[in-house]
Amino acid sequence: MSERANPAIRFAVVGFDLDGTLLDTAPDIALALNHALQTAGRPALPLDEVRPMIGGGAKKLLAKALGGGDRVPSDELDPLYQVLLDHYRAHIAVETRAFDGLDRALDALAGRGIRLGVATNKLEDLAVRLLQQMGLAGRFDCIVGGDTLGTDRAKPRPDMLHHLAERCGGGAMAFVGDSAFDVRAAQAANMPAIAVSFGYPGMPVEELGADRVIDSYDELLPALAAL
Repeated sequence: MSERANPAIRFAVVGFDLDGTLLDTAPDIALALNHALQTAGRPALPLDEVRPMIGGGAKKLLAKALGGGDRVPSDELDPLYQVLLDHYRAHIAVETRAFDGLDRALDALAGRGIRLGVATNKLEDLAVRLLQQMGLAGRFDCIVGGDTLGTDRAKPRPDMLHHLAERCGGGAMAFVGDSAFDVRAAQAANMPAIAVSFGYPGMPVEELGADRVIDSYDELLPALAAL
């Protein structure tokens, strides 16, 4: 096989965000969010409005949807957060789908002996549950959630990415994500960042500051080789 068809990649580990990167989870997240909003007598939000709000974890998503961000009182936020989680846990993979080309990319990376991991601001038990239901959990050497190290150490802090690299055996790591949370975490961890254009960036993807932007998973290996 030619070098162009099989480009050299220097990374021992490749980490991935989950929501909007590996999987299009927005439909199921939106259903759970709207269930919580309607429980509170609030109107449901359209999917196109929910999609760019995803990335910081379910509690931040709910606070944004309630219109208060960090200013939503805990006695209002916490019960609705539990309603959201309960609904999502019970309906976690109804409409969720893997992005096109993901299986091929994971196969190609694993075939080179590159270790794979997930670092997501989704709660760890939900991330594991989702990847199991999607038949993907066994592809990853490590799954790190937003509560694995404590919520104060979630992305965009670098802690989760350092922890992921260590648990995957160490060595040079690149991180693939779709949002500012991902790119900023990678930059803080001194790791190259690849942004996917098909996720939930909440802003023009070119403005995230990633080292590379890819439009499909068929572009992932060449992008990694170019870093």
